[in-house]
Amino acid sequence: MPKLSKNFNMAAIATDVVMFTVHNQQLKVLLIEMKKKPFVGYWATPGGMVNPEESVDASAQRHLSNKAGIKDIYLEQLYTFGDVDRDPFGRVVSVAYFSLIPDADKFQIKTTHDYADISWHNVDHLPKMAYDHRHIIKMALDRLRAKLEYTNVVYSLLPTDFTLAEMQQVYEVILGKNLDKRNFRKKILSLNMVEKTGKKTEGTAHRPADLYKFTKKSPQIVQIL
Repeated sequence: MPKLSKNFNMAAIATDVVMFTVHNQQLKVLLIEMKKKPFVGYWATPGGMVNPEESVDASAQRHLSNKAGIKDIYLEQLYTFGDVDRDPFGRVVSVAYFSLIPDADKFQIKTTHDYADISWHNVDHLPKMAYDHRHIIKMALDRLRAKLEYTNVVYSLLPTDFTLAEMQQVYEVILGKNLDKRNFRKKILSLNMVEKTGKKTEGTAHRPADLYKFTKKSPQIVQIL
């Protein structure tokens, strides 16, 4: 970690956003590539300083819009990171958020000239990370795994219509383990989280499967695993 400078007389507040999606059977996180020394070539989660006139929630939304081109999505506050030497440019406390989206391809991600690139990365193979963002992503992943077990948060990672096999695959990708197909389906159907749409899959080599949708797309406590 580079030597800590003293650009601020008091601690400054920043926000950072960890955005997850499941794509090509991988859990991915959205990152931007740094151009600023000492982190040239390193990657970071979208974020930045909180303006004096805005809330931390508004700051997180603004930075996500400006630095990733993503607007109007649900963000959940994760944790406040305040180690004294976490930022080489001064004393900065970061309020981190995380978000889930169902399909990375639906968003046209873009960043500004201040950054070298923006792209999705497999959480199991992260590049060189700036600041303490590797730790922030790890905490967000732990939170996501925990929420999968006791909430219906998986609705944020699936399309409007889906098969139970696709739903199970999302769980397995995030939890990093295989689940028994019969027990999983039995549990999900017993919770009345989903219902049949009356439609089936088309254009596949396998027998058409029933398509389902969520009965509610709002946070609920449900004991799944």
